[in-house]
Amino acid sequence: MSFDPSDKTNLSRRNALKLGLAAGVGLTVFGMNARIVMADEGQVLKVAHPAFDQDWSPLRGGGRTFRWNSIWWASPMYFDSQGNIKPYVFASWESADNTVWTFKIDPKAVFSDGSKITSADVKGSWEVASMPNTKSQRADQVLSKVKGYAEIAAGSGKELTGVATPDEGTVVVTLAAADPIFFMRLANHIAPITKASQSRGSDGEEIIDWYKPENKPVFSGPFKLTSIDIDAGKITFEPNENFFGSKPKLARIDITSIEDNVTATSLIKSGEFNAHTELVTSTIIQDLGPEFSAGPLIPTSQHFWFNISRAPMDDPKVRQALIMAVDRDGLFKASYPDGPHKKADQILNSVPGADNSGFESFPYDPAAAKKLLAESSYGGPERLPKILFVGISAPAIQAAAQFIAEQWRQNLGITAVDMKPQQDAYAGPDQNSVQIFRDDVGTRVPDAVSYLAGSIASTSSNAQNKLGGYKNDKVDSALAEAATKAADDPQRISLAQEAQKAFRDDWAFIPWYSQAMSRWATKEVKGMEKNLDWQIAEPWNISIG
Repeated sequence: MSFDPSDKTNLSRRNALKLGLAAGVGLTVFGMNARIVMADEGQVLKVAHPAFDQDWSPLRGGGRTFRWNSIWWASPMYFDSQGNIKPYVFASWESADNTVWTFKIDPKAVFSDGSKITSADVKGSWEVASMPNTKSQRADQVLSKVKGYAEIAAGSGKELTGVATPDEGTVVVTLAAADPIFFMRLANHIAPITKASQSRGSDGEEIIDWYKPENKPVFSGPFKLTSIDIDAGKITFEPNENFFGSKPKLARIDITSIEDNVTATSLIKSGEFNAHTELVTSTIIQDLGPEFSAGPLIPTSQHFWFNISRAPMDDPKVRQALIMAVDRDGLFKASYPDGPHKKADQILNSVPGADNSGFESFPYDPAAAKKLLAESSYGGPERLPKILFVGISAPAIQAAAQFIAEQWRQNLGITAVDMKPQQDAYAGPDQNSVQIFRDDVGTRVPDAVSYLAGSIASTSSNAQNKLGGYKNDKVDSALAEAATKAADDPQRISLAQEAQKAFRDDWAFIPWYSQAMSRWATKEVKGMEKNLDWQIAEPWNISIG
């Protein structure tokens, strides 16, 4: 634990420790109401969690609690922090036609009670994650191509008919259509492997609170949940002594809800905590050092998307003028001057094909932008309707949006701009009141086609709800053809690059940044590197000091 002699709170804590009083004494921190009891010294990861989450089921496929799925659940395979796929519960995978896939379960794979992880557990886990009542945010990203998924999602089925279990160590998956990268889609914790008889009831639905210690669940990951107090916001994990992988190095993981980011930052600074679930502040590097938020760039990026069906974005010259009037180097510096993210010039990042993609960066040219606006159907700034941004929530996002608005004021004379934090409120039919959506796009697999299919294909939610029903036949046809190519076929990448270049010519977004997947841990904590699934890639390797 670090010690700052100028920190009287820390000093009093250390005095209490010397007097042997700290074990049973709660200390009011910085005058706040939160009472934090000092954790045991040693190999204990002490995590500040930003909310009093009521639901810690590992089957939700998203949300804050999802960030910790990998510590207590195993997945079929996983990606390490460098984007390399590794075996886990599945020791091998193969397919002759990209439609029927055969997976072999590692014979050493067992639950925390020592019982084998079987093919029936895998199938049942996938089925309960697919059920509409489970409310998984992303089960479709993993399983939507499996036969039977569409019926389950529609409420008319309960079984993944495309999943066969010829023996307890083999899973055979039949897809509704060929998918050369299906094996990659399984390498995540969106639908983790549970003991199906515990997580799924006879009606096919998830059993309420099945994962809580009082119900005596078994776990497949390196740690097991040993206590959970939802009201107090306190959760404890301890090593799974029967984990089939490397022996965990930590003695315990304590997660405590601290809603206020300023308080959480202070507690981490003082040594009370050494990690955070997701700490997003514009001063994070100044406050906690570069190591705290360092991490690999993942295939996720944040941009400002134009609703091309809404005036004035319905005029291509206006869109081009608005983009060329923004100094994007300045935009990035205004929002994340010290990182950990990286300025983006295109959509693709951290996937094969992102480098040397042929995408020409949008130029910064205020004079040309002013000329384009004058040539547009609006003739200049005076006749433009008010431009509304939504999704302008966190401080860094506000700084970026305000920078864009100021660039437009200086370079184009545009002053009628408004900003709102809500984004979901403007989806669907209400999108026509918005010209610009700030949102992220990305993929859970290191694949350019998957990335763009969820970003600019006309079938994507982003194209339909943020880009105002965007459809470009060149984009769609290139991505459709690319999706049929094998993962290592150069044509798969080159077709995706062509799709991105075709999208560029429509001038429909202001690129912002490629996202780093932060460690959110002090430099004393080792092994906290995350992967493109937002999971700690190898939680058994976490250690302190």
